[in-house]
Amino acid sequence: MLAPISPVILIIISSIFVSSLAGVYCVRVVTLESIQIYNTHEWWNRPRVYFYCMGGNKTYLPDVKEIDYLYSFKGEESWQPLTELPAKKCKRCGLYEEDTIKVDDVFDEWEFCSDDFADGKYTHVKAGEFNATFLCPNCTSDPGSEQNHDSRHGSTKKTIVVIVVSISAVCISVLGAMALYKYWQKRKREQDQARFLKLFEEGDDLEDELDLEDEEHEMRALYATAIFELLSILQQQLPTRATLNK
Repeated sequence: MLAPISPVILIIISSIFVSSLAGVYCVRVVTLESIQIYNTHEWWNRPRVYFYCMGGNKTYLPDVKEIDYLYSFKGEESWQPLTELPAKKCKRCGLYEEDTIKVDDVFDEWEFCSDDFADGKYTHVKAGEFNATFLCPNCTSDPGSEQNHDSRHGSTKKTIVVIVVSISAVCISVLGAMALYKYWQKRKREQDQARFLKLFEEGDDLEDELDLEDEEHEMRALYATAIFELLSILQQQLPTRATLNK
């Protein structure tokens, strides 16, 4: 029987799992659902449109080439997601068109906040430039309102519940592992005791067999001695009878 996983290792693994779970739960990932551009700034080339947040990387939208065409996305494209938003701070983001000669052209720049999202969706419109809809399932909505406060409070409660449930699961797992380990130790002691008793009983049987063999050997020795003495007596009597016959 294999020994169970050490409780210390189990605690470490469970702690990593809880931390990862809390991190995944709090991530505010933004993806692009749809976009439509109304204008381009390049005269002879097709536009190279990209999304950029200050301090981040450029995310090019390779499919966006034509004006007045609504592009829709599933959020699973190779260039998704666009960015991640912090809980309490905004990011300075924008939509741009790469220029081959001068500085890149700007469709629009704005403060991108998690509070901009209503039911996980936010639409940004720049007149004459573009119309884009963003998705962020874990983002809050209605900034500054009482409803937003209640939503944040509810989200905090959910987070606390998840953490409490996760810690409870970890504790139950650790206790179960300790109980299983103690049971395994008990079973191992019982098996060792049974194995020792079996060896002891086999030793007793062997000793009994040796005792029986010694008794048989003694009996045979006595029989041999008696026969030898009887033969000696007969040999002594034979010459005496011969003399009498003469």
